Amino acid sequence: MTFAQLIDCKTDRVDEFNRLLDAWIEQTEGRRTATHSLVATDRSDSTHVVELVEFPSYEEAMKNSNLPETDRIFRELVALCDDMPTFTDLEVIRDEQLNESACRRFFSEALPNGDAALLGELLTDDYVDHDPSNAEDIVGMEGLRREVAVWRDGFDFGFAIDDQIADADRVCTRWTWTGLHKGEFMGVTATDQQVTMTGTTVQRCREGKICESWWQYDRLGLMGRLGVLEM
Repeated sequence: MTFAQLIDCKTDRVDEFNRLLDAWIEQTEGRRTATHSLVATDRSDSTHVVELVEFPSYEEAMKNSNLPETDRIFRELVALCDDMPTFTDLEVIRDEQLNESACRRFFSEALPNGDAALLGELLTDDYVDHDPSNAEDIVGMEGLRREVAVWRDGFDFGFAIDDQIADADRVCTRWTWTGLHKGEFMGVTATDQQVTMTGTTVQRCREGKICESWWQYDRLGLMGRLGVLEM
């Protein structure tokens, strides 16, 4: 179970606090078990500093605490603070990445089902779609709906999400697409073949909705598997 530690302190030496953390990161390279560190100051009191550190488990956090560099830098941290920092140990019971969730539903529900209402829920009105297989970018939700309809007319398909990574407002999804060629697609009549292809999509989110997508996938290989091109 993911474990997090909340460190709460008062200091007007925030720059030194940050330099101390930089030193710890450098000195524990390859040995630390912390996976995420977030430092924030209180908007109403800039001397109120909070650090949230995440670990894969409590046991991994204890390994991190036992590093000699952790003990040394903790003593230096205490010297920067007005009072002894307080520590709160947290067992994470829910960790919902909301942008990841929107992108996951985009692939698992909206595209395979052609759900116009769900697309409207997941996408911004000014959505932009960058697909190198298209001559021009698709701008607007209606344009994407038409593109999805072309694929759904040609295939019964679904996506398996192989990997998904989120960073700030971006979500990167590596996927495997599987489709049954049931109807005409790009001039190719139905072959009743089941075909697969892999791809990666980077999406930008704004206020919980997807506003931009960049696609990379092997459409040329797909056409070859349908027998249109000699591979």
